[in-house]
Amino acid sequence: MKNIDRRNFLKKTTLSAAALAVLPGFSNYNPAVASGGQYMGGFAAPKLDKVRAAFIGVGARGPGHAKFAAMLDGTEVVAISDLYEDNVKKAVDLCVEAGKGTRHKNIAQYYGGEEKWKLMLDEVKPDIVFICTNWKNHAPMAIEAMNKGVHAFVEVPIAITIDEMWEIVNTSERTKKHCMMMENVNYSRDELMYLNMCRQGVIGELLHGEAAYIHELRTQMEEQDRGTGSWRTNHYANRNGNLYPTHGLGPVAQYMNIGRKEDTFYSMVSLSSPAKGRQDYAKKNYPANHKWNELNYKGGDINTSIIKTMMGRTIMVQWDETSPRPYTRHNLIQGTKGTLAGFPTRVALEGGVEGATESHHSWAQGDQLEILYQKYDHPLYTRLNQTAKNSGHGGMDGIMMYRIIECLRKGLPLDQNVYEGCLWSAVSPLSELSVAMGGVPQAFPDFTRGKWEITEPLGIIE
Repeated sequence: MKNIDRRNFLKKTTLSAAALAVLPGFSNYNPAVASGGQYMGGFAAPKLDKVRAAFIGVGARGPGHAKFAAMLDGTEVVAISDLYEDNVKKAVDLCVEAGKGTRHKNIAQYYGGEEKWKLMLDEVKPDIVFICTNWKNHAPMAIEAMNKGVHAFVEVPIAITIDEMWEIVNTSERTKKHCMMMENVNYSRDELMYLNMCRQGVIGELLHGEAAYIHELRTQMEEQDRGTGSWRTNHYANRNGNLYPTHGLGPVAQYMNIGRKEDTFYSMVSLSSPAKGRQDYAKKNYPANHKWNELNYKGGDINTSIIKTMMGRTIMVQWDETSPRPYTRHNLIQGTKGTLAGFPTRVALEGGVEGATESHHSWAQGDQLEILYQKYDHPLYTRLNQTAKNSGHGGMDGIMMYRIIECLRKGLPLDQNVYEGCLWSAVSPLSELSVAMGGVPQAFPDFTRGKWEITEPLGIIE
């Protein structure tokens, strides 16, 4: 399969070439045309003594990021932009309060129009911008920011289409500006500990991973004019695939050193269940003529995708934001000497976990895990947990934000490069294409153009 021309292969399937051209995973981009810029794997931007930060979108995730950034030494919040004045005012107040009234006194405010964020970039000229808007704006905003000399930090996913991802890569290389997807789950305590255990060879050679975002979010449909549900519901209705893969996949990809010297994604197959839950929910909770009942829900309630890596490893990735079931990211990594799993956190090792279990036939979990936390807690978590504990998602938002600022001020490479953000996000459009073709395998683009083989793995940060 390595030598099959993907475009010719697709033309031979049951879908016509014309039909393929309009599907989200199908790209007309020619990766052989290099950007002519700087390869960004391991790239370290010049040090910033003070980081001047701006924020676009402060309705949901943005305010928490802005508030925590305002607390960090060497950081100045210089501008905030949102469609709505009340969102901007609230975020400004949070930043002023976080700065204890002595910092962030003159935060520029932009609101009331779709293009105000561009004016903000032109007038304020920040060093970095955090993009926390609806998904369709992520790529255009990041590309515009980099073209204007600003490092871009983007909420998940980094982009929706493969072509957008290539444009992000090329713009980052050409401008020598970072574009990092803010996958905060990589900074959770268990995910960091598992990364440390994998690096130390505790579970041997890695074979298989399982990743998921299973989070029942039907109540977001109450946000009908503003808020996440007002735009995200239309994605559920009009797209059929895995629309939110990176929370589960990002940590598993880092365990396996995906896109960094050891291995990378090769291909993926994807299948979706019938689309029932959202349609039933709309019928039950809204009038027949409500806009949610006028949608033709196409997105399957649960999507399951299987990724094959270049080394032959497998990763199962699942997504379900509809079904009535408990939250899980799976967070499973299996090796030749044991398995680490999440939800609940549990560990099985060949020969047992010392002081907890006698063999791999039993999980070490609950209080039995304390011995592992003491031995394998990631030094980054140990150093920053108290600093970040009052930030979102149990502190992982704060650790992520702290690391972003720390890397920029010290002139260090970021923990996640632009290629990883694109590779992990590519699961969405490729899954849509595979589902539309009845599960036909889809090849992953190599956004590094072969340079992943010389990119050092993420180290254990002290």
